[in-house]
Amino acid sequence: MVAKIGTKAPNLQVSSWVHGRPTNIDMEDGNVVLVEVFQVNCPGCFLYGIPETIDIYKKYKDKGLTVVGLATAFEDFDKNTLENLQKLVTTGELIGETYRALAQYGRIRDNNKLPYKIPFPVGMDLLRKESGQMTDIKIMDFIEANIPDFRSYTEKELKVLVERVKQYLRSKEYSAKTFEEYALRGTPSSILVDRKGVLRSTFFGSNGFLEGPVEELLKE
Repeated sequence: MVAKIGTKAPNLQVSSWVHGRPTNIDMEDGNVVLVEVFQVNCPGCFLYGIPETIDIYKKYKDKGLTVVGLATAFEDFDKNTLENLQKLVTTGELIGETYRALAQYGRIRDNNKLPYKIPFPVGMDLLRKESGQMTDIKIMDFIEANIPDFRSYTEKELKVLVERVKQYLRSKEYSAKTFEEYALRGTPSSILVDRKGVLRSTFFGSNGFLEGPVEELLKE
């Protein structure tokens, strides 16, 4: 089932907590919960998404806001691993495109380290090895979760879409459970849950407008 805005937010499916106090949405009743979803090999996550979330954490952590970081993997499965996440969080070591982008912008320390620390808990999304079985149900579930307006497509456009989804699913080694349950479109993404545990918003990308919705929920 895909999480829906306005309904009870499902718990994060975490395989391992690598930093901070383990928690989950049902443990934060009475607090607004902000989940920052990222990949280790995601330059935009570390240039924009996580720094924005750290600023929000510092400003509102004592005002009823819980912030959680969740590393996931929907591509580059050889880089977006638990081992690389642990290195990143404990030593700051950067890899792949993240390292190259931060180095290009002069945003590294000690040659290959992240220039800041993540102050909130960080866990790894639960990854399941794909069985490789391709079914019409699996294809349509993916389309419905990720392309809500597909019903407006022409028959020809729909056939092209189905073929593209098949190609993607064939190349996909793992399913990231939380990422898929919340029907996220990429990283960085943010999940916002109100004080009653109701899913209020999901955001894709970092545009500097996340603080406003957080403030609104804290006022409720």
